[in-house]
Amino acid sequence: MKNLLDSFEDYLLNNLPSSKTFHPYFEDALCDMLKAGGKRFRPMLLLSVVKSNKSLLLPNAMSVALGLEYLHTYSLIHDDLPAMDNADLRRGFQTLHKKYDEVTAILVGDALNTEAFGLISNASLHNDVKVELIKCLAQNGGINGMIIGQAIDCFFENQKLELSQLEYLHIHKTAKLIAASLKMGAIISEYNFEIQDKLYNFGIDLGLLFQIQDDIIDETCSSEDAGKTTQNDGAKNSFVNLLGLEGAIKSADELALKCINILNTFDSNLKDSLEELLLKFINRHK
Repeated sequence: MKNLLDSFEDYLLNNLPSSKTFHPYFEDALCDMLKAGGKRFRPMLLLSVVKSNKSLLLPNAMSVALGLEYLHTYSLIHDDLPAMDNADLRRGFQTLHKKYDEVTAILVGDALNTEAFGLISNASLHNDVKVELIKCLAQNGGINGMIIGQAIDCFFENQKLELSQLEYLHIHKTAKLIAASLKMGAIISEYNFEIQDKLYNFGIDLGLLFQIQDDIIDETCSSEDAGKTTQNDGAKNSFVNLLGLEGAIKSADELALKCINILNTFDSNLKDSLEELLLKFINRHK
């Protein structure tokens, strides 16, 4: 029997976006970053929550999980653009603006963003559920979430932020989409509002931890080992730049312990399902 990640990978490869026109390479570009892999962390969070309470709904949830991966992948493509990070590598492959051109990279990102909501709207779920899922993803992936975080990140390059401002930046840019992944899984699997909120807040802590870990990886790993351009945060407001490497590691240790303690407060089915995914990630900075 296939595990959850393998099932999702199969679903992704069988449902790649298409644009069958006479454009010489747009369809290839549209699929490149999706086929390149990645941790698939956000869709796996969603599916792990569904598995814990309504495992029979996993097939119906796959298109929603894929929509999450589309939206996340669009954000990476745009984050790598010359106007932002001007990165050479992503997921171990050339970034799209390097392999093709900047216009193609922008339009692929735009397409994946739009298609994400199309996938959710066409999922085999009750319409009321789909409305809540779309609201959650739009709230956390849009102007009140990831976009304002990215805007602050870009505007304040070469300007030192305070710790509270840095946390605000990365809660919005990174953590809110991770939190939304957990909450969307809870919406699909009919957890009550209290559990939905608890999972969302847990996701904020988890997302902040992931950002600190990414900053540590950027400082300590080569581009080849990380699979993306590293040593590229010199002008950025990163936790390493603000706290130093040792300070960032200490913060990551404290937040990892907090996440583990919260994980242990969930009921056994939810804890076991998330623990299977999370334990290999929570201490990845060590």
